[in-house]
Amino acid sequence: MDIAKVIVDVPVRSTDRPFDYSIPEDLRVWTEVGSRVAVPFGHRTVQGFVVSLEYGDVQAVKGIKPIQEVLDLVPPLSPELVELADWMSERYACRRISALQAMLPTALKGKAERLISLGEEPDSAPQGDTLFPDEEFFPVFPGMDRVERAIIEFVRRGGEVTMKQLTRAFPDEAETIKFMLRRGNLQEVQFIKDKMGKKKLKAVDLAMEPETAREALNSMSARSARQKEVLSFLIDMEAVLPMPLKDVLAALQVAAGTVKGLEDKGLIEITEVEVYRDPYRGRDFKPSEPLPLTAEQSAVYGAVSRAVDEQRHEVFLLHGVTGSGKTEIYLQTIRRCIDQGRQAVVLVPEISLTPQMVERFKGRFGSGVAVMHSRLSSGERYDEWRKIREGKAMVAVGARSAIFAPFTNLGLIIMDEEHETSYKQEENPRYHARDVAVRRASRCDAVVILGSATPSLESYYAARSQSDESFAPGLLEMPSRALGNELPAVEIVDMREELKEGNRSMFSRKLHAALQERLDRGEQTVLLLNRRGFSTFVMCRSCGYVAGCPECDISLTYHARSSNLRCHYCGHAEPSPDTCPECGSEHIRFFGTGTQRVEEELGKLFPGMRVIRMDVDTTTEKGSHEKLLGQFRDKKADVLLGTQMVAKGLDFPDVTLVGVITADSALNLPDFRAAEKTFQLLTQVAGRAGRHTLPGEVLIQSYTPDHYSIIHAGKHDYHSFVREELKHRKALHYPPYCRLILVTLSHEQMPIALRMAENFAKTIEGKARQRRWFGSMDKLTADGLDLLGPVASPLPRLKGRYRFQCMVKWRGEIDAIGLVREVAEELEDSLRDPVLQISIDVDPQMLM
Repeated sequence: MDIAKVIVDVPVRSTDRPFDYSIPEDLRVWTEVGSRVAVPFGHRTVQGFVVSLEYGDVQAVKGIKPIQEVLDLVPPLSPELVELADWMSERYACRRISALQAMLPTALKGKAERLISLGEEPDSAPQGDTLFPDEEFFPVFPGMDRVERAIIEFVRRGGEVTMKQLTRAFPDEAETIKFMLRRGNLQEVQFIKDKMGKKKLKAVDLAMEPETAREALNSMSARSARQKEVLSFLIDMEAVLPMPLKDVLAALQVAAGTVKGLEDKGLIEITEVEVYRDPYRGRDFKPSEPLPLTAEQSAVYGAVSRAVDEQRHEVFLLHGVTGSGKTEIYLQTIRRCIDQGRQAVVLVPEISLTPQMVERFKGRFGSGVAVMHSRLSSGERYDEWRKIREGKAMVAVGARSAIFAPFTNLGLIIMDEEHETSYKQEENPRYHARDVAVRRASRCDAVVILGSATPSLESYYAARSQSDESFAPGLLEMPSRALGNELPAVEIVDMREELKEGNRSMFSRKLHAALQERLDRGEQTVLLLNRRGFSTFVMCRSCGYVAGCPECDISLTYHARSSNLRCHYCGHAEPSPDTCPECGSEHIRFFGTGTQRVEEELGKLFPGMRVIRMDVDTTTEKGSHEKLLGQFRDKKADVLLGTQMVAKGLDFPDVTLVGVITADSALNLPDFRAAEKTFQLLTQVAGRAGRHTLPGEVLIQSYTPDHYSIIHAGKHDYHSFVREELKHRKALHYPPYCRLILVTLSHEQMPIALRMAENFAKTIEGKARQRRWFGSMDKLTADGLDLLGPVASPLPRLKGRYRFQCMVKWRGEIDAIGLVREVAEELEDSLRDPVLQISIDVDPQMLM
């Protein structure tokens, strides 16, 4: 192979194609499809990915440049992942480099470093004395002035220095440095440096066989007592050598000089060894054995295991109520897959990746499990990724991006809580992990299990209708709990009636009494409020002023702990005002209810109640999520209060009450999925109660108790909700009866943003009419395309940018994605305005 096709890490449209590079003879054995390489691009060196290799006459290709360096001994991407990136680029209208970068841990997203070294050797020696007469002679050109000679000496001492180091040492000599680079006294070298390397520690090992070391020990003098102690210790620990130096020092309470003395005598060796940053180092996970399956579980396991055994690609939608034992199905299916020498990926929503979940998989499969999620440090994520690539793990458990785990013999992909919107990435590339999982599994002849108590309407409709050949999962159902206990009783409390009765508290009388009852009985409660902060907004009662974000069209949220107002979109924060900035009135108050305020109110109503609050504000520190749940599991708290992160993945035997403070908060959002999301959240949080021997009770407080999503959630009736919701979707032509593309155009100037949005809509409609696609969506059987907008986005200004959006609806085999991408590129080319941003979101989950 003489030519490598390389996608370069330059994220602009003109470079979104492979570039040809020759492969030097010494790099041929290392250059493979998926290799990460350093290549010259223009006047700089950039990172790139080899996407194909070809035979070719390098001499016949004018101006072809060679690859400078192969950055990894083992390619970080397999040919299968490179092909998957191509598919993602087409499916989600993103650049190929964005898809490729999404597959790598942050540590491997290298950047170019510029180093300065000495240039050509001079033709003759310098005249006169050297600038530093006590130093070794250094080469300079004749006629150099004192500053130039000092620069040469500085670079010579360092061998190679960064441009930053050089300009910091000579801050006023930028022109001199540029002149010396042009003249050849200095030369610039570029290389790709990873953001993070492998972790290494100093380690101690014997420099000889244990028997020989023992003889040396016996011959040492009594004056070397501490050294003898160290050597004796190392001989006894020979089975686990090399041992980290810090562990030796800590175990024996000796100084580093004592160990160094043994090295000087040639008795031991101190070297650097690579260590994995294990986020669970020191944790003991209790081994678990497979549990006996119920009849429902056995039927599901049988259907899935047959596909696994036959290594046949198949997709299953597992609809099982909360507590039906889906996790045990996952664990036993994974074991079956591992026994065949194949690997498994388990995807869970970020908020469900609790210590409890990790414990289940680690307890069953031990160190063969790699865990990948955002609460790990970059170094820990990198080492968990390497553990997979090097074959030291057979199972990867993680959030969305774990779908790109570098397995080479993938046999099973499990996606728990498949309905969760967090599986859709909201930044470029805007992929959905479910669709990527199905695509990847099809290339590997792997099985996919999509599990949920409340499947997304798109997945359930596809399973029921089998209308989409590319995604038509087989439906498996488990309508009963594994332990045989009943689903908890649910009561919906009408908060309008509470208000009429004079109860202005955020707690209904029923919930208040239930909380007191649990306190008296020593049982636990989970309280859900899908909102964080102390209150939702701050308003002046005198003039109506509402504190808003200066960069976004949204009110600021008050946070009591820091006593400031914060925007949850751009991060802007400012002190909470004592008086109204508009009229000077002191009647400025907090309105709405947040988790902090609920916590404060619980303290007033129930003195002595122990409350753990879990939201984004209390779980920012590493390990805080695990720490808080551990405290609740150990019954160090009576109430677990939080946002939707407490609604999923938790299994505590003493939780007998679940209370939902405000069930309606998501119903009024401008999102056609608002009812579905409300039903799913209520059903999921209700499932936290009564999961073991104690019966459970659920109280849902609502100001719209007659809404069908709340009524059906109160009855645990998924099928009735689906029937009613599908009627609305069908009437309005929304998914699953069509697909969507959300196009958002933003600019710092509102008139430009609006004009561009109007141009985009007009061009889309014109091209769609030419192709006879436009305006046929009113017929449910017809292929076609419709356009909504342009309109201002629900958040019309965000981070100082005005936003307008167009919604493209389409159905059938037409290339709507290609059309949208074509029009967006034409608009960018015609305007050439670097401030304009066009975002394309295929199958959006968030419409804000």
